[in-house]
Amino acid sequence: MGRIVKQLSDTTTKYYWYPGEKQEWIRAVVAVGTGGASAALLMLLTRNTLAAVVTGCAVTLAVSGFNFGRRDAKALSGFPNLSDKAARRAAISHSGRAAWRASAHGVGGAVAAIVVLNLAHHGWVADWLLPVVPAVVGALAHQTGMIWEQLASTVASPGPAAAPAAKPSTE
Repeated sequence: MGRIVKQLSDTTTKYYWYPGEKQEWIRAVVAVGTGGASAALLMLLTRNTLAAVVTGCAVTLAVSGFNFGRRDAKALSGFPNLSDKAARRAAISHSGRAAWRASAHGVGGAVAAIVVLNLAHHGWVADWLLPVVPAVVGALAHQTGMIWEQLASTVASPGPAAAPAAKPSTE
């Protein structure tokens, strides 16, 4: 939960509460903005509504999927050991946030498919393939975001790995 604090006078402070963190809202605006800009640019260049909408939705879902993937990877890295009651509560909290992100991303893919299907077009590719392109791109970007976040982590081992045991020969 985020908040904005405004000092109205020496004795009066006003708090504005909003869901989520400011940084995540900025990332959401960037995702929608880049998708809208790419759709507008493609529409300007090609005059093809179908290609512009599919590209705009795919870019929006790619940016948001990458951000969701990074957040999921961060949540997984901080996942507690489930040995005590407090750790189980934290795990439930992590799971709830992950479910919310998954729902938001799934709804985004479904809305993109509905928007693409409701455009004036005809043909098998436009009816069956293009509606799922944004959702597939978003899912791949989610996985890329998870991998990207894990690239920065390092793993320490107590020593060098042991040589594998040799198999006995059967000759």
